[in-house]
Amino acid sequence: MSNLFSLNPSSSFPSLSPLTPPKKFSFWKAKPTFQLKKPALVTSVLSTKTDPQIPQSVQTFWQWLCDEGVVSSKTPVKPGVVPEGLGLVATRDIAKNEVVLEVPKRFWINPDAAAASEIGSVCSGLKPWIAVALFLLTEKSREDSKWKFYFEILPQSTDSTIFWSDEELAELQGTQLLSTTLGVKEYVQNEFLKVEAEVILPNQKLFPSPITLDEFFWAFGILRSRAFSRLRNQNLVVIPFADLINHSDIVTTEDHAHEVRGPAGLFSWDYLFSLRSPLHLKAGEQVFIQYDLNKSNADMALDYGFVESGSNRDAFTLTLEISESDEFFGDKLDIAETNGLGETAYFDVKLDRPLPPAMLPYLRLVALGGTDAFLLESIFRNAVWGHLELPVSHANEELICQVVQKACKSALSGYPTTIEQDEKLIEKGNLCTRHEMAVKIRAGEKKVLQHIDKIFAERESELDGLEYYQERRLKDLGLVGEQGEIIFWE
Repeated sequence: MSNLFSLNPSSSFPSLSPLTPPKKFSFWKAKPTFQLKKPALVTSVLSTKTDPQIPQSVQTFWQWLCDEGVVSSKTPVKPGVVPEGLGLVATRDIAKNEVVLEVPKRFWINPDAAAASEIGSVCSGLKPWIAVALFLLTEKSREDSKWKFYFEILPQSTDSTIFWSDEELAELQGTQLLSTTLGVKEYVQNEFLKVEAEVILPNQKLFPSPITLDEFFWAFGILRSRAFSRLRNQNLVVIPFADLINHSDIVTTEDHAHEVRGPAGLFSWDYLFSLRSPLHLKAGEQVFIQYDLNKSNADMALDYGFVESGSNRDAFTLTLEISESDEFFGDKLDIAETNGLGETAYFDVKLDRPLPPAMLPYLRLVALGGTDAFLLESIFRNAVWGHLELPVSHANEELICQVVQKACKSALSGYPTTIEQDEKLIEKGNLCTRHEMAVKIRAGEKKVLQHIDKIFAERESELDGLEYYQERRLKDLGLVGEQGEIIFWE
């Protein structure tokens, strides 16, 4: 049963769809930041335009938004210098759920904008994110681009792990994030080489300025960290102005961005991106949103270039699979697919949280064999998952407990440092941003592995007290009493 499941980090990197290098990915607005525990007073452009901390490019961008009618004297937020670098701050008190900004659709950067541009004719068959990436790069190179002032405030890179040096990535040794990052980088490079050969080089009139791999990575990073995805009919859209807003873990809801119809000028109506403040704010406080409640710290580091300090985002992905060499492979696969799973299944386990509901049934299914194999017969097909939700047999339960514990210990041995060593490094407080991120991520993964190991060690110690399928079946037939005694009928 050595193939019961894998904790190999690379096995958590399945096939890629439009822009889903890791097993789960959604384009959601982000900007590399370090969140605050509570709102902080900051300096806004409104209070001073001569503050040397505020780049001239930001003031020029703000003036452009004013000239285009995107913002006015009624807009309750402005760019400001914040602990994260740049963010949006309240110019007056703002009520919870009050609209803080609206951006007309004509300023959105999305597949529609790419399709309507000069390169639209060669973008129709591309993955949406690649079309938008090429659009970003071609517009960025144009002096007359409508988004010229927006491009000038975009960062040259983020602290996303895709931009880390080899030395920095070495601090992630043993982590799932390391192999995921390397897989993403390989994916982006392969997509670039393909689009370069098939689209860019054959259409040099449309792409007069050479596009390099580094530039393509920049565009990927911008989309990865700044795009929204939860709008109606919009799976990938960058919203200038709105993407200045930072993340905070004090925001515990995600329902703040909406697509609405509204006035987009003196005499025109259009779709608007509307963003509401999830918090009540005082004048001078920073506006925050929640980027994604479900992402782990590894996801946050890959997508946005920061991690949260709390443990609620510490996670480890268990990769379970039904081996093709299993004599019951076909039956097990059919049962898994009937219940929304497959030959390979991924379970995100979070620190101090219960195991994912389908994890134990899937483990029992994968380990099913010997005298328990009768449950795989077609007569049980409609009811077998219900049986798997409870212990099947002592042997089956013991096997999964032992294999999981062995796999956890093996994974833990792959880290070059201990949790205690990592915590001492963090306590010193002299780590650079990326090194600190790496230490927190690897420490978090190890804590989750220890958490999983403990769950199954405790379960193994309780095996003799569990009730298994045969006992439950005999009770259902009235052949065993509540105390486990055999009932004889005269």
